[in-house]
Amino acid sequence: MKMWKGRFTKDTDKEVNAFNASISFDQRLYSQDIKGSIAHAKMLGKQNIIPPSEAEMITKTLEDIHEDIEKGKIEFDIEAEDIHMNIEKLLIQRIGTVGKKVHTGRSRNDQVALDLRLYITDEIQELFALVTDLLGIIIKISEEHMGTYLPCYTHLQKAQPTTLAHHLMAYFEMFKRDYERLEDNLKRTKIMPLGSGALASTTYPLDRQFVADSLDFQALTLNSMDAVSDRDFALETLFSCSVMMMHMSRLCEELIIWNTDEFQYIQLDDAFSTGSSIMPQKKNPDIPELIRGKTGRVYGDLMALLTTMKALPLAYNKDMQEDKEALFDALDTTKACISVLTKLLETSSFKKDNMLKGLKSGFCNATDAADYLVKKGVSFRDAHEIIGKTVLYCMENEKNIEDLTVDELTQLSSYFEDDLYNYITIDACINGRNIIGGPAINTMKTVINNHKKWLYNSDVNSM
Repeated sequence: MKMWKGRFTKDTDKEVNAFNASISFDQRLYSQDIKGSIAHAKMLGKQNIIPPSEAEMITKTLEDIHEDIEKGKIEFDIEAEDIHMNIEKLLIQRIGTVGKKVHTGRSRNDQVALDLRLYITDEIQELFALVTDLLGIIIKISEEHMGTYLPCYTHLQKAQPTTLAHHLMAYFEMFKRDYERLEDNLKRTKIMPLGSGALASTTYPLDRQFVADSLDFQALTLNSMDAVSDRDFALETLFSCSVMMMHMSRLCEELIIWNTDEFQYIQLDDAFSTGSSIMPQKKNPDIPELIRGKTGRVYGDLMALLTTMKALPLAYNKDMQEDKEALFDALDTTKACISVLTKLLETSSFKKDNMLKGLKSGFCNATDAADYLVKKGVSFRDAHEIIGKTVLYCMENEKNIEDLTVDELTQLSSYFEDDLYNYITIDACINGRNIIGGPAINTMKTVINNHKKWLYNSDVNSM
């Protein structure tokens, strides 16, 4: 029987029942739902809204139900529609009329909002741990490769020399921002909505602060209509996941390119690669490809909830039941991708010689040659033109700038001297860029040490 059957004269149509129910997916909220109901029951007893002894009975029975669910002893009922009504139904079955008092002073609307906020809080804690592991691996690899040189690109054209450490630490910055975005997200998630009722709060003397403190919320919602109809915190979570997936996808795209026979910058571990059903020589980068592909899926989850919410009048509407599947999918997908990407990076090997070989073409030291002229007193625009003509000359003669003789150089510009050769070596190009943010080895050591302090010595793991 439905908990709301009193006003109705007919049973719900079976097809409508299945269409309306959410227990198939929201059952994963059971732990948060029970946790919230226990805090609510304790508060009802504390406030003498129900007898304290009954509050204790409800609390103990809810704890038993939680244990039984954990042990797989409970089978949820589609007739009860959702996890909230399923838990309440189980409670009533076990302790009768007393169980019916648990819903005093609350609605499913604020109950759902509470459960979802608790769930996202728990999920963000898991994301913190996963992102921390990924950041740790990036630092580990970067420390090992501060002197591994490779070309970096703009427009997928060789641009300037850098180091593998400098390149990978760019992704550290991205994932660090993702971590900080989740921290900020958490601030607006840990706001307690219970006590808002269906939309207009309640006449019962609830102690909302007691519930908030019990559940480790940082503040109370201040408008009951907004509290039950707000899903900004869920949208922010989906956005955070989407940006994080975008960062992973960008890294995976580079791993895929670096893994090609044309580049051969990286060797993926056999345990994180797959083969072809027809071509026996193939070793495919399916894991980074899947992460790249799943990024669109998470984007879709964000767009789905944005679209659901875009025209909803206050306060709660059943449309909002559509928040959970998108949220669950995005969180599951993001966590799985971070976990497997971390292991893939940890087990990959980087081919230093091939990376260095990649710097032998493409005139990656051209900007440094222009800077050399500037330091000789040439304006940068004139230096830019001189080096452009020098590159053209090299292309016509199939040479690199460093291969030109002094005679060839002086014919191109009287400002060239034989000290140019020392200025445009790969070592000079990289270690000359020693300002904060640059790839010089000493600079990278400083930056990496600062990031390690943030990662391991700050409160990053104790949110």
